[in-house]
Amino acid sequence: MTPLKLLIVEDNLPSLELMTEVFTSLKAEVRPLSDSEKAVGVVNQEKFDGIFLDLEMPNLNGFDLARLIRKSSWNKSTPIVIVTGREERQTMQDAFAIGATFFLQKPVDRQKLSVLFRTVSGGMIENQRKSTRVPIQAAVACTVGSRTVRGVSWNLSQGGMQVEVGDLKPKDAVRLSFRLPVSGVVIDVAGVVVWENANRQGIQFTSVSAQSQQSIRQFIADVEKMER
Repeated sequence: MTPLKLLIVEDNLPSLELMTEVFTSLKAEVRPLSDSEKAVGVVNQEKFDGIFLDLEMPNLNGFDLARLIRKSSWNKSTPIVIVTGREERQTMQDAFAIGATFFLQKPVDRQKLSVLFRTVSGGMIENQRKSTRVPIQAAVACTVGSRTVRGVSWNLSQGGMQVEVGDLKPKDAVRLSFRLPVSGVVIDVAGVVVWENANRQGIQFTSVSAQSQQSIRQFIADVEKMER
């Protein structure tokens, strides 16, 4: 299994170093940052399996950073762990309201961090699986409004796919239809264009039937087995 990719944003360097050391020893790939403003660019460019945020940071606090993460195309569903020394019940409620998944009380130590990692890793592994991309070459019919354009796919995950279809723009609501190789199962999903780069576009799925979801999951598992 691919190691969990974690982002830690903490301006207290001893805490940042401890969390990095503990999670690395537990076989995670850790990206430590002490600058919350720099983290904004990172979460908009890279996908993480889990994000740990300190609340009390200068310039951009943890609440505001969490809100931006939830608006990012890469990490809008990534589990967020809020790390803080504040004990007020309202703080916890506010953290969950902006999309935090877990809450860790400071001060942190090795044992507390190890227990937390074991507790949250299941959800992070599931998040990782959803974002795992595998190559797929298939003809794609893409319906945008009243028109249908055709193209090809490049890769596929449980949450979306990369395609090469002409005349698509970011924020376009689309309907995609394509056939999975080997099994021949036809997949029909709704999605939205989240990025455009040269001739390719990134589609995030917004509606997938349970049957299509299972077929996509099985296809990804089969491709991963062949690549090992």
